[in-house]
Amino acid sequence: MHRNLLPMAALCLACAASAQIPDTVFLEQLTWDEVRDSIAAGKTTVIVPTGGTEQNGPHMALGKHNVRIAANAELIARRLGNTLVAPVMAYVPEGGIDPPTGHMRFAGTISLPDPVFQQVLEYAARSLKQHGFRDIVFIGDSGPNQPGQNAVAATLNAEWAGSNVRVHAIAGYYRADPEGDAAEMMKRGIRKEEIGNHADVRDTSQLMAVDPKMVRTAKLQAGDGKNGIQGDPRRATPEIGRALIERTVVRTVDLIRKSMAAR
Repeated sequence: MHRNLLPMAALCLACAASAQIPDTVFLEQLTWDEVRDSIAAGKTTVIVPTGGTEQNGPHMALGKHNVRIAANAELIARRLGNTLVAPVMAYVPEGGIDPPTGHMRFAGTISLPDPVFQQVLEYAARSLKQHGFRDIVFIGDSGPNQPGQNAVAATLNAEWAGSNVRVHAIAGYYRADPEGDAAEMMKRGIRKEEIGNHADVRDTSQLMAVDPKMVRTAKLQAGDGKNGIQGDPRRATPEIGRALIERTVVRTVDLIRKSMAAR
């Protein structure tokens, strides 16, 4: 090879190597040495998202929470910068098993007792600390996830006091501004009585925006006390979903930054 071509060949090899590293914030899409190098380069914040496998009415797939929080966590991580995202915890408290209560009354739901959920979350955080992450952020896409996240964060922060590692339980990720969300929906023509607490226009619109194939539009129906829906999702739209997601992401990024500044 001509000597003038050697630097160019080396450059091409370097480009090819770097091109193999995906543009991703998701821990599970990286190799171990890519994670190590990312931490060494300053990516020392990691988000631990908790979702849930639960009924969402006849019109939405069981994985609603998992899909939605993965999409939201990616947006949050990219806006924060220097942040990675751990795998979504898909099994969370959903109600009693025998006899079934809460969402466990509907086929397909998977529930963990709260102490088990907390232990899984705790050891995920311990694992991440061991690898060099300094700010471990819990965000939960379901109401029953919040007390456990808060409890684990409090326990670990007490244990790790004086170290350079902090756990941040961001309870404000989940429906922290219901009046603002309602105003956003009503601005787009939704009536107040259509807005409920589960599998309603809010939930359905967000899933339409993130992964529309998980919504069975032909099965949209109002809640009747038996079908697992609280509210009326029939006028849900991806536009409403995008607006609500943006509100959630902006609010959560701000809360994380404030929590990290106070560490």
